[in-house]
Amino acid sequence: MTHRSSRRRAQSLAGGLLLTLSVAAVQAQPQTTPTFWNELTLESAVQEDAWQRLRGDFRWQIDADEPRVQRWLTYYRKHPNSVAAIAQQASPWLYWVMEELERRDMPGEIALLPFIESAYDPSAQHAGGATGLWQLMPGTGDALGLRRDWWYDGRLDVISSTRAALEYLQQQADQWYDGDFELALAAYNAGAGTVNRAMRDALAQGKSGSYWDLRLPRQTMNYVPKLLALSRIIAKPDYYGINLPAIADRPAFARVEVAGQIGLEQAARLAGVSEAKLEALNPGLLQNVTLPRRAPELLVPAKARNKLLAALASHPPQAMADWQRYQVKRGDTLSAIAARHSVPVSVLRQENSLSGDTIRIGQSLRVPQERGAPGTGTGTLVVRVKPGDSLSGIARRHDVAASDIARWNSLDSSQYLQPGQRLTLYLAN
Repeated sequence: MTHRSSRRRAQSLAGGLLLTLSVAAVQAQPQTTPTFWNELTLESAVQEDAWQRLRGDFRWQIDADEPRVQRWLTYYRKHPNSVAAIAQQASPWLYWVMEELERRDMPGEIALLPFIESAYDPSAQHAGGATGLWQLMPGTGDALGLRRDWWYDGRLDVISSTRAALEYLQQQADQWYDGDFELALAAYNAGAGTVNRAMRDALAQGKSGSYWDLRLPRQTMNYVPKLLALSRIIAKPDYYGINLPAIADRPAFARVEVAGQIGLEQAARLAGVSEAKLEALNPGLLQNVTLPRRAPELLVPAKARNKLLAALASHPPQAMADWQRYQVKRGDTLSAIAARHSVPVSVLRQENSLSGDTIRIGQSLRVPQERGAPGTGTGTLVVRVKPGDSLSGIARRHDVAASDIARWNSLDSSQYLQPGQRLTLYLAN
């Protein structure tokens, strides 16, 4: 990373300008005695984009000549639009991922790993449980310290999951492979036990034990070759007929600390951006509300940061979260109120400082307000799908039939639900 930092410092010291000799300047004033300084003119430097910066961080291009890599190059060359589409999805995140890699002095090729894992979609979820930009399993996320609860899933949070995934890769490389990140990537995909057994077999056969010597599961055999094929394409997009979208070498988003809880709908209005844009930048906030009882961080488009900060200074965020007061009625139980509002009983206890499940008639409780839900007494409820939700699970929570939910929302009862999807339920009054 030292050469990288030195080059960037040099660019800054030059003030973004290049000095070039100009013979024409001397010819225009033949009577002037030429000096070094009057033979110089200033030209604006070409602004480096994120792709150019990434190319400078590549380290494994020599391995791109491997036959398995060449096969994937042929495949991607036949599907140029898919590469360009994923590259477009990377635009909000690429700069930040590169910053984290450079800070750790890790190979730039790893910035392309989310191409393979999630198509650079932070909300991507695999049926097997892998979730987020880096497709972390629940157990892996837990082991890496990523919080998961009703409010939040750290695997969906690009900031938290990127740091966790890179830390995990670094640990694998240091612990087992003497810093070899190709082997660490194989372990990321197949598990260290599988890779270590393959290494022992290769060494017993007199081979070097590098990634290219190992016999691994089919997916892992293609894992690093896919990555290196993509890096070769990014290195020479014109040669491979790929049109990469322009991505500026500067942050696309800014982090704003919020003193209290705030809903994304209100935050978007204050920042002057669409709610959809804030949802896309903050997929880890499962309820579209920042986290309670701590100073939560909200990602906003970089250009909207100052406007949001100014608005927050004059609006108390505690009053802006998507919560409402509910007065306990005869026959109510805490579990029934929790089911009605799609919230775990534990969250209601926590939000209302309850030590147990006992509530009394007339008591006022703080409950989440379903966004887009009709008014009281209409008999309908809009539910936002959370990671891990199923039709049967939602049906149980709201005491309706899964087949009814499917019919009400024109769904195939066997299809997977997508986090963030909204379902309309018709409840008995």
